[in-house]
Amino acid sequence: MDFVSIRIITGDVARLVDFYERATGARAVWATEDFAELRTARATLAIASTRTVALFAPGCAVAADNRSVITEFLVDDVDRVHQDLTGAGTSADAGVVADVVAGPATMPWGNRSLLVRDPDGNLVNFFAPVTAEAAARLAR
Repeated sequence: MDFVSIRIITGDVARLVDFYERATGARAVWATEDFAELRTARATLAIASTRTVALFAPGCAVAADNRSVITEFLVDDVDRVHQDLTGAGTSADAGVVADVVAGPATMPWGNRSLLVRDPDGNLVNFFAPVTAEAAARLAR
């Protein structure tokens, strides 16, 4: 078995795709107006409209209701991502203006992390290993 993707259900696919494209630099591949994917080397972030829920089981997923999952992106420079997402240190309209939950900080396990909420309130962690031990954990 291989973990390949996570799917976020949303009431506004275009808005969420725009956030993740701007935050990650990845471009979405649209299958329909109700479904798009942002593909990276390691996994795929799928974004689907609430209309797709009925294809699985009506009511099984609720948009903008996540309080337990953190989607994580490995980045080269956490502080640059923070600047890009908030416009910090630039003109007021430069960033995506993310809802920052916890600004850049180095965690006890050796990652530098930035925790934000996407437009639907889902938690997103942008991180980079800053110790040899953390980098070794990410090597596969």
